Amino acid sequence: MVKASSASGDNKELSDFLRSRRARVAPEQAGVTPGASRRVPGLRREEVALSAGLSADYYIRLERGRVANASEAVLEAVARALRLDDVERAHLFALARPKSAARASRPVHPRRVRSGAYALLEVLRDTPAMILDGRMDVLALNAMARELFVADFEAMPARERNLARFVFLDPVARELFIDWDMAARMVVTGLHLYAGRHPNDRQLTELVDQLSAADADFSRWWDAHDVEEFSHGTRRYRHPLLGEITLNYETLVFPGDPDQWLFVSTAEPGSRSSAALRALAGRIGNPDT
Repeated sequence: MVKASSASGDNKELSDFLRSRRARVAPEQAGVTPGASRRVPGLRREEVALSAGLSADYYIRLERGRVANASEAVLEAVARALRLDDVERAHLFALARPKSAARASRPVHPRRVRSGAYALLEVLRDTPAMILDGRMDVLALNAMARELFVADFEAMPARERNLARFVFLDPVARELFIDWDMAARMVVTGLHLYAGRHPNDRQLTELVDQLSAADADFSRWWDAHDVEEFSHGTRRYRHPLLGEITLNYETLVFPGDPDQWLFVSTAEPGSRSSAALRALAGRIGNPDT
């Protein structure tokens, strides 16, 4: 379930997120001495309220998703009490303070890739590059990316061209990613960030429902409500042609559309992985060799 509101008007996503963050904070971190009779993991609601300088009743209503448009000062206090990092804090604000009811209910239209962005993929012909949206739909990719991921996204039906579906539903992905758990959790936490910004995206709801039903790992990680923004990092691959390679990735957001970004993979200069990418580029450029 990714919608922000239930039929009763409660903000379920906010409620679930706050509960998950509260359970993560050890009492000692908040200066609380846990007693032998303590039954809940993390902090109690009353302890969060005290730490945030709020009344217990107000915080309980907030955590139950029954406070509309909480003030910035209140959310800042709660973020501090729950020790949220910058990404979690932004997610809290997105869940608790939708910009407007009209924006929250606005349908998310299909993403269109500008011709200049397509040209950029061609310029990056010697390195794997793809354009994704916040739902992780694969909007465009170059030949190197097709070869790296061993998946012909362009031949798939439009609604199936999705990196999350590939990671969780395609057996090839579990062989391709050496650290599959890490890569898969990255997908889940990224989708949660997007869900906070677009709570009424029907295609995202369908995607989450499908993956939750098909994969126990996805369901468990989605219910954890973790969020993280992966702007850069390292991934290890076990490629059928290249063997084991290590690539660095960078994600670059297009200024005109913050929910559309370029995902580029590169190798350390002089490394075996760099030589493998050069060989792959040469193979693509000269398929008969």
